[in-house]
Amino acid sequence: MNNHPIGIFDSGIGGLSIFGQISYLLPNENLIYVGDTAFLPYGTKSRDLIQDRAHKICSYLLSKHCKAIVVACNTATSVAIQKLRANFSVPIIGIEPAVKPATQQTRSRVIGILATEGTLEGEKFATLKQRFGNDITILHQPCTGLVEMIEAGDLNDKKLHELLKIFVLPLLECGADTLVLGCTHFPLIKPLIAYYAGPKVTILDPSIPVANELKRQLELKSLLLKEESGMYTFFQTGTNEQFEKFICKELGLEPILYSLNI
Repeated sequence: MNNHPIGIFDSGIGGLSIFGQISYLLPNENLIYVGDTAFLPYGTKSRDLIQDRAHKICSYLLSKHCKAIVVACNTATSVAIQKLRANFSVPIIGIEPAVKPATQQTRSRVIGILATEGTLEGEKFATLKQRFGNDITILHQPCTGLVEMIEAGDLNDKKLHELLKIFVLPLLECGADTLVLGCTHFPLIKPLIAYYAGPKVTILDPSIPVANELKRQLELKSLLLKEESGMYTFFQTGTNEQFEKFICKELGLEPILYSLNI
């Protein structure tokens, strides 16, 4: 199974931040990426719908003989990963907001979480907050509309900048000196977030730990591919015209983007 691909999926382009770290850490691996753009964004969708989409996408990736699957979406991880692991036998790696590292780095003892409603309302975030919030103030900011703005691809859009002011500045006013990017879309605009947060604020995104965990699990099962150059395949279920442009811009690739009807 070593030469079998690794599957990665998200509601859209956000998981490309995870894809990039995986391709950097594991350059020999074949990767299949699915952006479920027909159902974007997951953060405002029902629990049942997200679980259904995650199951269908994983089933498709397994039909492509994927040896592991990365759920490159905080909301889908929170809502669906337990059922996915119960139903499928391959390693399934999820993602969660970097609350623990944030509590270790903050100096003001106040951290802010930028995430979707689905992530902030999920059990995983509640557990993280309970585990690490005893002597730390954890502020959470639902970022309604931000995923759609990022998917649109215009980083100069005035509405995008207005949303960032609305979401980031109140966290700073409450004393947050560390911000956690709790959605895989948000690292794609990390420079903009940093601009409004200022140079004294630490910004954390969890893409590197996810790639490290994937490598660890593949090593445990002796599934690493060590001697080839990885091949990358991209699918989307919708018609986001910015999808291919983001792959070119963020990953430096010239992909063939396939349509997927599932």
